[in-house]
Amino acid sequence: MDEMPFEEHRGHLRAVAYRMLGSLAEADDAVQDTWLRASRAGTEEVENLRGWLTTITARICLNMLRARGIRREEFVPDPVIGVDGERQPEEEALLADSVGFALLVVLDTLTPAERLAFVLHDMFGLPFEEIAPMAGRTPAAARQLASRARRRVQGAARPADTGLARQREVVNAFFAAARGGDFDALLAVLDPEVVLRIDAGAAYPQASMVLRGPDAVARQAGSGLAAAWRTAVMHPVLVNGAAGVLVTLRGQPITVMGFAVADGKIVEINAVADPSRIGDITSSWVHISRP
Repeated sequence: MDEMPFEEHRGHLRAVAYRMLGSLAEADDAVQDTWLRASRAGTEEVENLRGWLTTITARICLNMLRARGIRREEFVPDPVIGVDGERQPEEEALLADSVGFALLVVLDTLTPAERLAFVLHDMFGLPFEEIAPMAGRTPAAARQLASRARRRVQGAARPADTGLARQREVVNAFFAAARGGDFDALLAVLDPEVVLRIDAGAAYPQASMVLRGPDAVARQAGSGLAAAWRTAVMHPVLVNGAAGVLVTLRGQPITVMGFAVADGKIVEINAVADPSRIGDITSSWVHISRP
């Protein structure tokens, strides 16, 4: 297979794999595997190259999901980092048609087959007749998979505030209150059903957690996190197109925090502090922010 035709579809395939896997590194592995398989198979008689490559990528991702097993509750998918106020071409390709960070968290709770059906049909418009063979189901069964996934997504999702300036205002108020140890001010910006997830990876399991409710989140932000933030630097960034923060210590990225803001309140905070992933996640930010 020629390199050029494949490169024309690489961005699309990476977007499919990212939604399927929630991991930037695994998405790149899936796309590379697609290239290898397509190269061996040849494409001379393929009429719809994009669709054919999408099918290969989706099957690879499905196998990766099945092999992955059960994720930890506090696992947070890889965010896509961008410079606050602008969006880079690579970020545009990954986030086309909008895939919020909170949505990725919900997708990670689906079964592999449900995720396949939902991502391919609801996000990329593939018909169930094409999805069914990948999942080993009939088209009707594939439709049911997508329907169950859709209900899970809709049940967990809150309509987010779309204005970036408003999101940033709320996030800044959160950090100002946390730095000052102002418990009441923290409660004022937290939704009654707020969730905080911190994924510190396998190396620091004691630092990983899921906290629910404004009291628990405010206590953690005002005490446990406040001490670390005194010596760290917080950079405003875009996390999957929404207001977020990249935390650095002595110039090295240590944590990425994505926020979901709805009705002027923070409803989710998803933080990745896994040393094994943070370098890959922030590599694009380092590149575009330090020319």
